[in-house]
Amino acid sequence: MNRKKVLLLSEGFGSGHTQAAHALAVGLRRRSPLVHTKVMELGCFFHPTLAPMILNAYRRTIIHSPKLVGIMYRSQYKKSLNRFTQLALHRLFYMQTATMIEQMRPDAIVCTHPIPNAVIARLKRLGMQLPLYTVITDYDAHGTWIADGVSLYFVSTDEVKNKLLHRGITTDNIRVTGIPVHPNFWRANDPAALNLRFGLKPMPTVLVMGGGWGMLGHKELLDRLASWRERIQLILCLGSNSDQMEALAKNPIFDHPHIHLFGFTNEIDKLMDVSDLLITKPGGMTCTEAMIKGIPMMFCTPLPGQEQENCQYFTSRGYGKEITSLNDIDIACEQLAACTPRSRSMTRTNSSTLSHPQPLSDCSQVLMDLLSV
Repeated sequence: MNRKKVLLLSEGFGSGHTQAAHALAVGLRRRSPLVHTKVMELGCFFHPTLAPMILNAYRRTIIHSPKLVGIMYRSQYKKSLNRFTQLALHRLFYMQTATMIEQMRPDAIVCTHPIPNAVIARLKRLGMQLPLYTVITDYDAHGTWIADGVSLYFVSTDEVKNKLLHRGITTDNIRVTGIPVHPNFWRANDPAALNLRFGLKPMPTVLVMGGGWGMLGHKELLDRLASWRERIQLILCLGSNSDQMEALAKNPIFDHPHIHLFGFTNEIDKLMDVSDLLITKPGGMTCTEAMIKGIPMMFCTPLPGQEQENCQYFTSRGYGKEITSLNDIDIACEQLAACTPRSRSMTRTNSSTLSHPQPLSDCSQVLMDLLSV
């Protein structure tokens, strides 16, 4: 039997990168029992004390100094990781990663974040003989994704492919596959059964997401949404943000039968199926999942950098609009509250028929072909 091992490496700077790795792993395993996969966040695995400190510092920077994040993103936009950063990553990971790969003996390595991508690319330059496949998990191509030694880039759109071409990557080294999404998002669920399961009512419903870190935006936005609680049902997904979960649970404004608070959950696909509108930060993974589900989107406070690029991509193609004032919330809620169940369903149908990349499981099929399974 021609069994294959695939090692998928990511990092925890936001949850989308690792979600993409897990989605691709599931897609590979479902396509063939001969494929064995392992998903790892390299930093947390090798440095379980240091990595959470770095991630927390990054998270605090995003919350308190988003402009600084934008400046850093733009200053390095056309550059690969500099020599100092590469050397630092080499010292942090080289021996451990090389030993791990020698022990696991994978047939291919897939990276869904620039940091492990740079680590493996350097190992390849130093003599490691393994294919390295890089999955870009946004609708932009930052320079830090690019590294010598990448066998093939998997990208979301033709626009991202063109950006790589302008940076000197050959067309043979790029495949437009879409961002890998868990197969569950391609399956429709029965809303009535889900309403019963989650204790929801069959009424206009808005799903609010802030990514894995639960960054739901400004207090004013949440308060304005809550003011519609008599006519609009709200599902607030707070991810790992236990502080905000506790604060909202204690706030009498959000103590209402039409407001439902969720922490981290693996059932976002089902929550999207019972919702008529998604309000979210424009992360590449969340927006791609919503695009597949056909749920209209509104985007709040995109971070300078990749989230702005994601926002531009989805708004320009009619999948949603950016929130520029609280009045946008009132308009959307009024329109939703006035809709009949049939018209809400038609809105979802119209959204799902907009042009978008081929089924994103194509990413796993391309890998299967490359692995010759």
